Amino acid sequence: MAALPNNMVLVGILVTLVLTAHADDGTATFYAQYDPSACFGTNTPTGLIAAASADIWQDGAACRTRYRITCTDGTNLGTPRPCTGQSVEVEIVDFCRNCRGTFDLSQDAFAIIADTNAGKILIEYDQV
Repeated sequence: MAALPNNMVLVGILVTLVLTAHADDGTATFYAQYDPSACFGTNTPTGLIAAASADIWQDGAACRTRYRITCTDGTNLGTPRPCTGQSVEVEIVDFCRNCRGTFDLSQDAFAIIADTNAGKILIEYDQV
């Protein structure tokens, strides 16, 4: 009988954790090439990288931070269901001064989470 109340407490804690976990909402675009970058100069890594908008950038504090990004929906009628259902983890390598989104993803990173024909997507993101 004592195991039942302990299990109920554990279930309650797990439910609370799940309900309080929250991803931020934003938008993402993509680019074809970055070099040089604000974080790495001419030694910019390739692959799953991104530039951050001013809100994320925080005067350079975002350099080398990592974010998990998931497409939630499209922003245009031309590609009504762009999301692949996958998430991608990217490293911030640059500041995007004139971003049209929260993140400007490398084309490789964008293609993992959405159809590149969409151009701009709605996302959820968390720092990891």
